[in-house]
Amino acid sequence: MVTEPSPEYLDLKARAAGSNLDSDTLLATDYLNHFNEIVMLLEMVPDMPEIMEEVKAWQPKGYVEHFRDSTIADRELAMEAYEHVLPVYREPFDHTVRQLDNVIVTSVQLLERYIEAGDQSMLREQATVMSRMIQRLLDTASGIIHGATKTMDQEEIDTIIAT
Repeated sequence: MVTEPSPEYLDLKARAAGSNLDSDTLLATDYLNHFNEIVMLLEMVPDMPEIMEEVKAWQPKGYVEHFRDSTIADRELAMEAYEHVLPVYREPFDHTVRQLDNVIVTSVQLLERYIEAGDQSMLREQATVMSRMIQRLLDTASGIIHGATKTMDQEEIDTIIAT
């Protein structure tokens, strides 16, 4: 059974036209900048292990919280619209964000262990593997923001992390 979009969704869809939000999903790619920052830091760790303190300071941040702290022009619209994102987009998006948060937390723990063990080879290898995994999840999230509904399979993520 297909339900009709709510009047609020239709209003937000019209208001999203010409904004930083996708007018169908009501999501904004600006949120992904929070994750892009940690990817850049993780990639730098093998050459600059001292940056690990900055890496460890990164914390997951929810969509609304990100926009509350943001300075982009459409931040109020992004926060309001999030509550009305259709489940066909919201559920895979939230699922992908949880995967991102989990992979990043796991990555930080792994890299810290390799630094403590003085294992430069594994540090470099895992920083590369984990950065690529996070980037794939970011690509998935970006696709959802632009209307896709497919997520990454958790088994695939677990397999990559275990190698």
